[in-house]
Amino acid sequence: MKKIIIAIDGYSSTGKSTLAKSLANLISYKYIDTGAMYRVVTLFALQNGMIVNGEVDVAELVSRLDEIEVSFQLNTSGFSEACLNQVSVEKEIRGMQVSSYVSKVSTISQVRSLLVAQQQFMGKEKGVVMDGRDIGSVVFPEAELKLFMTASEKVRVERRLAELLNNGENVNFEQVKKNLLERDYIDSNRAVAPLLKVDDALVLDNSLLNKEEQLNWILDKINELNS
Repeated sequence: MKKIIIAIDGYSSTGKSTLAKSLANLISYKYIDTGAMYRVVTLFALQNGMIVNGEVDVAELVSRLDEIEVSFQLNTSGFSEACLNQVSVEKEIRGMQVSSYVSKVSTISQVRSLLVAQQQFMGKEKGVVMDGRDIGSVVFPEAELKLFMTASEKVRVERRLAELLNNGENVNFEQVKKNLLERDYIDSNRAVAPLLKVDDALVLDNSLLNKEEQLNWILDKINELNS
């Protein structure tokens, strides 16, 4: 089977990362969670006092981008964890605080330019599954297989709420819903690389699909490409 680039875009909490991780593991591809990369930069900004009263100090963050090394390391379970300057921050970047500001940080053109260049380098040899917001439109517009994932609002909120509660966060349904809708709006309306479905992307609505059904669906699409 020839190596290809699989680009997975879509709204928050549609299960992009879960599907992408499982798929990459199943077909022995490299997995890159681009959303985690933006979360790492957001965590750096929070840790260094660059987000005050809900606003990001863009000039300060841009001036210190060279202090940020984003990487991925395999954990003992064989899955990659996002690292900030060689230290795993996988749990920290999944919390509500980072979620509240990651879309704002993602609108900064210098941040996007830096991370998109890294993402393109990571996938230049192909054999990669990459998920995010602008993979099929900006990072790899030439990707052989592009997916756009969606799910009902209720399902997405419930998934995200369960994840946060499992990580020990004290949140409720309405808080999570507000955060998701705000992120969707910012991501879809930003001036640089907005979230959108490109014309050649296949839509996967997984509101009623379990993980196995989603994997089988995408494997069928990969087999079609190789037939």
